[in-house]
Amino acid sequence: METGLAVDNGIEVPTHYMNGILIIAHAPLANALRQCVLHVFPDGSKGIAAFDVQANVPPEETLIAATLALSLLNTPQILVLTDVFGATPCNVAQKLVDGVNSKLITGVNLPMLLRTITYRNESLDALVTRALAGGAQGIMQVATTAPQNQVKKKNDQNNDHHQQ
Repeated sequence: METGLAVDNGIEVPTHYMNGILIIAHAPLANALRQCVLHVFPDGSKGIAAFDVQANVPPEETLIAATLALSLLNTPQILVLTDVFGATPCNVAQKLVDGVNSKLITGVNLPMLLRTITYRNESLDALVTRALAGGAQGIMQVATTAPQNQVKKKNDQNNDHHQQ
């Protein structure tokens, strides 16, 4: 994988990041989220992996399999996303990440994941910030009245008030 290094005062500075993304979640959520991402970004499969934690598998075996999934990403830095803090997927993920070349976020949702894919070429720390913002901004109460609380236009003879 080409990282693209620029030389600044004799120091190599990365000009391009390619962070790997590993989703670890209760089965079948991890693979379902990955499939949703590939629906939106059909060419985005490189560098994103999903590991579904099965209910009947001991945590030790799950850790071994998750370690293999992590190594298959073959990227210098990895963001690990899990579904629920304190549950087996998160507990396994905590043993995988080092806090420097890999970071862990729990509470994964589709908006978070889409934001992560969009910005995965940024630094790992910047990616964590983007992912957290995307996840939080994707959660909102939606009005049940007029579409997006839009006021009906007075000059709408065709009754097309639902169109934007």
